[in-house]
Amino acid sequence: MSDPSELSPLRVALYEPRIPPNTGNIARTCAAFRIPLALIEPLGFSLDDRYLRRAGLDYWPHVALSVHSDLDTFRECLPLNHRLIGCSRFGGIPLRSMRFQTGDVLLFGREDTGLPTKIRQQCDQITTIPMPGAASEQGQGGVRSLNLSVACAIVSFEAGQQLGLW
Repeated sequence: MSDPSELSPLRVALYEPRIPPNTGNIARTCAAFRIPLALIEPLGFSLDDRYLRRAGLDYWPHVALSVHSDLDTFRECLPLNHRLIGCSRFGGIPLRSMRFQTGDVLLFGREDTGLPTKIRQQCDQITTIPMPGAASEQGQGGVRSLNLSVACAIVSFEAGQQLGLW
């Protein structure tokens, strides 16, 4: 596991992830983009879970992974110049209008409930991926949300692109 205080222009944090294959896929994305990954407990699985390992394939040695007991503990390890960017299906700056900065932390919520209000309130910004086929606020008539690993890949790529990481 890595030290999150190490300088990194961008990092991903998962708040209370529940589904092992999603976390494994996100770890794979982080390895490919060379973005550190932080998991904020409680987790809905064990780090030894075979589905988690299978989704991450043999890329786990290339993931800068850290695990934290809660969001406050995670934030204490971050450099002073970080911004916490909440990634949510509603109420945020559209991704195409979001301006990422070096030191940003992309925070994603649980697969079943997203980012709780108390966590959203601690974010410096919230960004949202526009979905023309989105469901209504009541969850009717369309897609309620993207898969967590897909959303993480989209936001991570856009942020890295803006920061000139690739």
